[in-house]
Amino acid sequence: MSSYKLVKNYKDNSELRKSFNELAYNTFGISFESWYLNNFWQERYQPFSFVDGNRVIANVSVNELDLIIFGESKRAVQIGTVMTNPIYRNRGLSRKLMNEVLETYENKYDVMYLFANQSVLDFYPKFGFHPVEEYQYTIGRTNVKSNGKSRIQKLDGNRKEDLHFIYKFASNRIPVSSNFATRHTQELLMYYCINIFPNNIYYLEDEDVIIIYEIQNDDIHLYDLISKEKIRFEKIIDYLATNNAQKVVFHYTPDYEGFEFEIKLFHDETVLFVKKKNDVVLPTQFKHPITAQA
Repeated sequence: MSSYKLVKNYKDNSELRKSFNELAYNTFGISFESWYLNNFWQERYQPFSFVDGNRVIANVSVNELDLIIFGESKRAVQIGTVMTNPIYRNRGLSRKLMNEVLETYENKYDVMYLFANQSVLDFYPKFGFHPVEEYQYTIGRTNVKSNGKSRIQKLDGNRKEDLHFIYKFASNRIPVSSNFATRHTQELLMYYCINIFPNNIYYLEDEDVIIIYEIQNDDIHLYDLISKEKIRFEKIIDYLATNNAQKVVFHYTPDYEGFEFEIKLFHDETVLFVKKKNDVVLPTQFKHPITAQA
């Protein structure tokens, strides 16, 4: 253990960043290089890593953001990219990194949270995290009506000009919900635009809103609505719906007036774990925005 060095603030170190990306790809099948090259890896994303020589062997990353809960802003820290090279497992490296993160941010958050896969559900309670259930909101066909309009511009997550338009736009967005949402997560959003939803991004000029969505089996899966002003969802749905649309599935917590939502327990490959200060009360039924999930 004495030969392992704890490193932070190394995103501009090409050798360590390459090793970090290799570990991320081997662990999760993801890479942060395009995100970095487009200048979206900013200071709010901070990896805490152990290195052996110039090789990243274990990591716990921190995302600093705000949570909007019942209209109030709370300081939040989201943990992600928790990974260890298989050769170095069972040496307590993740535990040491978690303790380092907890000590560093002890007085800097109201809510600390993460999304854990099913194989490590026993790990995070050791640090005071508790599982919290998420709920998914949908609206049925009676609320999904198409007026045949198609004045919507497709954006390209592989095109630099479009990416920077989205980033600038999102930097001035309002929270997607007043009940539960995130703020200061435009860099995380750009990761999704580049790597997850590059072909599912649209700009609706009439409403001045960026929409990330796709249609699966006649269901509209709405991943994000990015707007600088209060959203008129009844107008948005006119542009998204097709004649075959059965329902809208929200991948965040909607709070639009005039719609009757069906709310069901959300099941996913990951589980939300939360560690919070005593004065923070979470909504009983909420869905964390998918485009702000680390």
